[in-house]
Amino acid sequence: MAEFVEADNAEAIIARIETKSRKIESLLKQYKHVEALKTALEGSPPKTRDERCKSANWIVVHRALMAIKDIDGMLNALDAEYYDILMKYLYRGLSTGDRPTCDQCLKIHEKLTERAGLGCILRCLTDTINTV
Repeated sequence: MAEFVEADNAEAIIARIETKSRKIESLLKQYKHVEALKTALEGSPPKTRDERCKSANWIVVHRALMAIKDIDGMLNALDAEYYDILMKYLYRGLSTGDRPTCDQCLKIHEKLTERAGLGCILRCLTDTINTV
């Protein structure tokens, strides 16, 4: 069984997410959208059951996702190691029901599936341990 972060460490995780958020905002202001997305996806806290941590990180990833205009360019610049975690966040975005978020997530989902294949979807949906 995977080790999960204890709730008392949640504050430390949230502090790291806040620092990451400031870095992402800076990158977005410099029009470095792909770098912002990479930064958002790095160190995602999937091994915590604390919803505060997951929600805080979703907000950061969401901000970076919504800034992406050139999806093909983003996928060309994104290393394959990010594909599975990106797919998980796309499904989280779709679950919000927010129209602009869902539209963006569906556009990226289509292109990511073309690039990464159906295995990416299957890994995302079957991994119930590392959720975002």
